[in-house]
Amino acid sequence: MLVRVGGKDTGSVVEALSDQIRRLPEAMVETLTWDRGMEMAAHKQFTVATDVAVYFCDPKSPRQRATSENTNRLLRQYLPRRTDLSVYDQKDLDLIALKLDTRPRKTLSYSTPAATLTEAVALTG
Repeated sequence: MLVRVGGKDTGSVVEALSDQIRRLPEAMVETLTWDRGMEMAAHKQFTVATDVAVYFCDPKSPRQRATSENTNRLLRQYLPRRTDLSVYDQKDLDLIALKLDTRPRKTLSYSTPAATLTEAVALTG
């Protein structure tokens, strides 16, 4: 899921992320692991709005978010560092997300994130 946000401020991030989280089946989202960036300073508001607990990685410990770090590396193929993100609308981001979600991943036994999500949603009944 890639979400266009109005800014890096905590209010914009929490609002956009909350809107997207609410679209997922409740049984699928219990926690969110985040780095220590200031954009989640209002994590308590996010938890109240979504009933999703937020946990933070230890400083300088990207290994605690290995899948996220790998996804960020894959994302750089479409959005290199210093890319002006303001020229991308949500439709553009959805297309990039689709490409990433239909790409097999070793951590998923070479299944795709999309197939894994579909299977998980089916199990929630």
